[in-house]
Amino acid sequence: MKENRETLQKTLKPHWVWALALGSAIGWGAFVQPITWMESAGPLGVIIGFFIGALLMLLIAVSFGFLIKSFPVSGGGFAYAYISLGRTHAFISGWFLTLGYICIVALNASAFALMIKFIFPRVIENLPLYQVAGWDVYLTEIIVATLILILFGVSNLRGSSLSGRIQFIFCVIMIGAIFALLLLVGIQPSAGLQNITPMFPSDTTAIAAIISIVAIAPWAYVGFDNVPQTAEEFNFPAKKAFSLIVFAILAAAALYSLMIIVTAMVRPWEDVAAEGHIWGTGYIIQELLGPLGMAILAVALAMGIFTGLNGFIISSSRLMLSMARASILPKSFGKLHPKYNTPYVGIIFAVIISMAAPWFGREALLWVVDMSSIGVTIAYLYTCYAGFTLFKMKKDQTFNEKRHIVAPGKKILSFLGMVASVVFLALLLIPGSPAFLGAESRISLAIWIILGLVFYLIKRKDFNSIPEKEMNYRILGKEEIEIEKDRE
Repeated sequence: MKENRETLQKTLKPHWVWALALGSAIGWGAFVQPITWMESAGPLGVIIGFFIGALLMLLIAVSFGFLIKSFPVSGGGFAYAYISLGRTHAFISGWFLTLGYICIVALNASAFALMIKFIFPRVIENLPLYQVAGWDVYLTEIIVATLILILFGVSNLRGSSLSGRIQFIFCVIMIGAIFALLLLVGIQPSAGLQNITPMFPSDTTAIAAIISIVAIAPWAYVGFDNVPQTAEEFNFPAKKAFSLIVFAILAAAALYSLMIIVTAMVRPWEDVAAEGHIWGTGYIIQELLGPLGMAILAVALAMGIFTGLNGFIISSSRLMLSMARASILPKSFGKLHPKYNTPYVGIIFAVIISMAAPWFGREALLWVVDMSSIGVTIAYLYTCYAGFTLFKMKKDQTFNEKRHIVAPGKKILSFLGMVASVVFLALLLIPGSPAFLGAESRISLAIWIILGLVFYLIKRKDFNSIPEKEMNYRILGKEEIEIEKDRE
């Protein structure tokens, strides 16, 4: 007997989905990290590195676009790993993605408290509790992070149309604030393009500088993969998803670059880096433009944080919905709210787990977030492999009309996407690499792998006892794995 499969309402418009991808990719880092990035790569090195990273992400996006069109269901990398390699690999992909998404929710809540701490230190630096890894934990900081999580949890509970609408509004405000900063900095007599030099740091080669930025591309652009998580809720043809992802990735690269230019124009970036400010961009914008400039930067940063919070609460809850359908997670995660038709248990779970994070201090949270980059990259690899298996160079003896499509160009691109994913994994895991995980992050990764192994051994019997057609229906909404053919 086929189990009842509750489905989400098709309420998301194209520009909302584009905002979901862009807003999730442009987070706090675009506004907090420019000085740190320029210190390691120089202004031109950062910009080139981000655009190379964007091109590598576009290789991965080819497979996402095709799979979204053929399988417009919640689950993303979890569903795509199932299509190509079966249940165990689907579990691995879903396990890592769940952690990655929830960690980014927690980090964004922590980043909002950090922003308030910088602007209003007397508000946050009250009621000290303890230190974790040298980071002072304040009760007021925890309260701010908790309140912002509750706010976005409630807005997500009330329906994807509300979430999509506010995501687009936040993105528009963020883009407007960036251009306002560019204009205000550009008209100051002491600021200008002359301050951007030198283009690269003097203590490293241009190639090494660029590679150090390319290495963080999975972290910088994570968010475009939120699009497949919402595919079940598109109110437009799923084949449009690819162009929305491409536009979002290129827009993200442009916005990252604009913030580098804005920061570097204020005054010579090497001098600012040498001064060692906690928030270099905030300090020099306030110094040059006063309270107005700081207010505009704070608005841009807040919008970057809000879009990340909103986007990853959406994605983590949809991922858990898909995993519950497959009996990996308890059935309650697969239930939809009777009034708002949202996966409310997953939303509440993501918010509550994220609430625990500020109690451990920001440094401890960064260890887990750095490690979660591995999970997102693993999902990229599975997605590209799924595309690679579905595309064929030509019709041969292994060709299956339902499972394959002749698309040699896309097969090559999906292979290059796999290569890019492996390179990103290598940069995170090989000692000496510019993005090599710290010891604490590697320990966090080992703990998460062990927990995953234990959890899989507990759930394996239930997971594997479901007949193949039934599992196909639960995850993909149809009993046979069939792709959507191109009709060009």
